[in-house]
Parts: sequence; structure tokens; C-alpha cells
Amino acid sequence: MRKLCLILSLIFALQTSAYGAFFKKNDVKTETSNGYVGTLPNLKNNVTPEEPQKAMPVFDKTTTFHSENSIKPTPTDDPSFVNIILKQDKMSPYVSDLQEFIDMFEQILDSVENNEPNQRFASRVYYLNINTNYFMDKYEGRTESSYESYKKIVEISNRTKEISQLRADAEKYKRYLAYTDTGSIYSQNNIDKELDGLKIDIERAITVLKNTR
Repeated sequence: MRKLCLILSLIFALQTSAYGAFFKKNDVKTETSNGYVGTLPNLKNNVTPEEPQKAMPVFDKTTTFHSENSIKPTPTDDPSFVNIILKQDKMSPYVSDLQEFIDMFEQILDSVENNEPNQRFASRVYYLNINTNYFMDKYEGRTESSYESYKKIVEISNRTKEISQLRADAEKYKRYLAYTDTGSIYSQNNIDKELDGLKIDIERAITVLKNTR
């Protein structure tokens, strides 16, 4: 028994000595739950930082862009430049009103060419008459009231009103006046002649209004 205890003590001593010799190495430390904790190389000493690149201008030279030789002087002595560029919109309120009447005349012209019913024709004429009355009140006693364009507007407005009333009366009375001399006024043939004449008058009026500046 004593001999057995001695042998066990010797084996224990040898194991302890081998374990201590294993952990005497200096370059490796004990592994922990945090991962590798050994010595890492210094990366700053082995990597050379890159220098930022300088942005080059798109144009080679920009100093002469605003030079006197690059900018042409304003042609203030050129009448076309002064009249077109420097002056504001020269369209007067009167000319602007004429543009609206051109549109109304063209609508009535379309109504005549398309042979629209008198109800449609009368509605366009009524709208024209209302605007003509406002137009006459606006320019009454002013220089514009002596213009040919002004007179054409009044003339066409009155002409369309007469023909619209003629067509309305024809629908109302032609069955009773068919056999009298007065009845011929309301005949379709006479109404067609009146509309053809109105068409010519409107086309001429539009030309006058478009040439008014």
C-alpha cells in the first residue's frame, strides 16, 4: 500500500510539471470567450494613405469669358432692336378686343357654311350682339369709334341680327304667307341669298380686323 501511494504521487508530479511547461510560451495567451487576444501587427506602418485627387476644370480657360471682347454691345442704335426687343407688347386694348370679334365672326361663318339650324345660329348672333353693345359703350366718343374696324363690327352685328330675325319669322309665318307677295321674303331661296351675302360681308370684315394694328 505504501508503495502504491508513492507511485501515484510520482505520476501526479510529472503531470503538473508538463502542464506548467506548456503555458510558459510568451507569444500566445490563454484563449477566452472574447476570441483571439494575441498580438496583432501594426497595419498603419505597412499601408500608405492615398492623396486626394484634385478636380480639374471642365474648361481650360474661364478668365476671358466675361471679357469685353466676348460680349457684343447692345445695338441701341438699331431701330428694329428698339421696337421689337426693348418695347413692351404693343397690342393695345382695342386690338385685343378685335381679336375676340374675329373669333365670334368665324363661329358665325362656320354656322352659315355648315347650314346649322336657326336656333344655333341665333345663339351665336345673340352673343355677338351683347359683345358689340359693350364694345360700342366702351369706345363711344373715342378715336377708335371712327376706325373702319369699329364700323365693320357694328355693321356685321346688325346684319346678323336682321337675318336671324328673318329666319325666325320665316319659321313662324311662312305657312300663312306662302301665297302672298310678302311671303316671298320668307322663302328659303331668299333666306339662302341673305346668308350668302352675310358670308361675304363677314369674310371682308375679318380681313379688316386682322389688318388693324
